[in-house]
Amino acid sequence: MTKRPAPRKASAATAVAPEVEISYAFGFDAAHRFAGTPRGHKYRGVHGHSFQCQVALRGSPRAPHGFVADLAYVERACLAVRKQLDHKLLNEINNLENTSLENMALWIWRRLAGKLPGLARVTVRRDSLGQACSYSGTLVTS
Repeated sequence: MTKRPAPRKASAATAVAPEVEISYAFGFDAAHRFAGTPRGHKYRGVHGHSFQCQVALRGSPRAPHGFVADLAYVERACLAVRKQLDHKLLNEINNLENTSLENMALWIWRRLAGKLPGLARVTVRRDSLGQACSYSGTLVTS
């Protein structure tokens, strides 16, 4: 009978680094309208909401600080997006003429994807209405 070698213990060099998710949230107040809705629809006219956006990044903590990403940098990138949205009529923003939660999540993703490596998810909420949309993934540009 052949004796099997004992299993090797993973060394620190071969161990798989744990993957974690971090997030940053910001809010903005804005107005919009849904021009494509039928006449008399309650959302056809201009109305406003307080929105919340959560941006999540996924990755392994890196030496020497143990961060997936520097949250101060994440905050600056998100606040630049917030500035474009806060107290605006969203329909007047380039490429955001259709202001569904779905399109807002995609619009925010497009602005952050190149700036935030490890971007995993963008969630936009209208908490007062209990509504939210999340986008996770990559966008194909053609």
